[in-house]
Amino acid sequence: MSTLTRHRWPGLVVFALVVALVAVVGGLAASNAGAVYSRLELPSWAPPQWLFGPAWTVLYILIAISGWLVWEARGFDRSFVPYAVQLVLNALWTPLFFGAGLYGWAFADISLLWVAILVNLVMFFRRRQAAGWLLVPYLLWVTYAGALNLSIWTSN
Repeated sequence: MSTLTRHRWPGLVVFALVVALVAVVGGLAASNAGAVYSRLELPSWAPPQWLFGPAWTVLYILIAISGWLVWEARGFDRSFVPYAVQLVLNALWTPLFFGAGLYGWAFADISLLWVAILVNLVMFFRRRQAAGWLLVPYLLWVTYAGALNLSIWTSN
């Protein structure tokens, strides 16, 4: 078994654990998310509450695989700066929105998150196209979530 093959799968586990840590931070801050969400003035196009868990589960899996694919192909390089930034911004959003009820600050965070994801996507796409494509659903969801955040901020 080659060295690359030996280190390949443990690398995926590390990426999954890092992304899971981001999810746990959000999950801890969102323990009352259902109650908060149900009390908000929501636009007609807001998703049902049950959709968030499955959507984020899929997105977190794609984020972890995307990072792992680039690491596997190129190792750690400067493309991991926006990757790390978007993970931090992602982890901050839920405590801002659901934990503190700071919808304006959460919108500022999600706006920066959107930029970080776009930069990350472009940089990953240049290194390994599949990794960039795996971030497209994440960018689309955060675009939608940003619009939802703005709507909630202006209505509540």
